[in-house]
Amino acid sequence: MVQNSRQKGNIGEEIACRFLVKRGYKIVARNYLKKWGEIDIVATKNSGIHFIEVKSVTKKRSETGGYNPEENVHVLKQRRLRRVIQTYFLEKRIGLGVEFKFHVIVVYMDMKTRRASVSFIENVIL
Repeated sequence: MVQNSRQKGNIGEEIACRFLVKRGYKIVARNYLKKWGEIDIVATKNSGIHFIEVKSVTKKRSETGGYNPEENVHVLKQRRLRRVIQTYFLEKRIGLGVEFKFHVIVVYMDMKTRRASVSFIENVIL
């Protein structure tokens, strides 16, 4: 059983990576961390760079009580993500003409059945 939120997050990120690879993405980096924020997954597909935020929950969609985990990508989080993405581009010396997209993946994990479902929210505007 998952003991803490970091372990739950790691499991969710692993599920998200498998989900992306099956859809043709190539994982370039995981947990790209800077003092001002973190990007869970950096991937490439069709000559574009994709930044993915992963939200992992152990409740079923019907049990969240109207709460959507993706709502945790709030304004402050978006500001941090923009800064981390800018840093990534500068650090990796990626030119301004390269297309990038931001996505959110929500992983719903049922710890009893050891099954998960994935919700892929593409092209979120930062």
